Amino acid sequence: MARVLHTYFRSSAAYRVRIALNLKGLDAEHVFVHLNRNGGEQFDKAFMAINPQASVPVLSEPGIQLSQSLAIMEYLDEVYPQNPLLPSSPADRAFVRQLSLGIACDIHPLNNLRVLKYLSEFMDVSEEKRSEWIKHWITLGLEALEQHLERLDRHGDFCFGNVPTMADCCLVPQVFSAQRFNVDLSRCRKVMAVYAACQALPAFAEAQPARQPDAE
Repeated sequence: MARVLHTYFRSSAAYRVRIALNLKGLDAEHVFVHLNRNGGEQFDKAFMAINPQASVPVLSEPGIQLSQSLAIMEYLDEVYPQNPLLPSSPADRAFVRQLSLGIACDIHPLNNLRVLKYLSEFMDVSEEKRSEWIKHWITLGLEALEQHLERLDRHGDFCFGNVPTMADCCLVPQVFSAQRFNVDLSRCRKVMAVYAACQALPAFAEAQPARQPDAE
């Protein structure tokens, strides 16, 4: 297969891209990079030659190799216009990007595996304090997202209207992560309604971490 996705079942960023590929109806050969085994396979020389940032996902097609989930999703949207991940008007596209970036750049990095490992291994942060850190930043970010969905007249079944977009590809993995860390989402009613609407679609359900071949 010409299209290859380097992925890890529990990576939020890779999860986003799996959803996007499914929404587009695009197949990819999955190459699994275990982020914990043997100190992290992302640090192997072979993988570092593919992505010096030592992170997944990486999408490869003839003539192009991309890391960073949002860049990958925008590439997919431009090259494969079926089932667009971004709306047609500039203002609406900017709104969807705003929601996507709020999750991918403001919430997720603070709870990424390498940050959590650094807190534990180099900052001597206890497990209890690390848990507080995780819950604080996820709660802050998702409650802000909830307010965006409440205030702006663009919310439908999904983050934007009644068709899933790039924002939903970002929201679902972040909610999965929140649930994994036992974050209280009781004040995120709209966020959870969007999450439920997404999970009812095969494109999202099939991308779930538990359904990946490398799931533990």
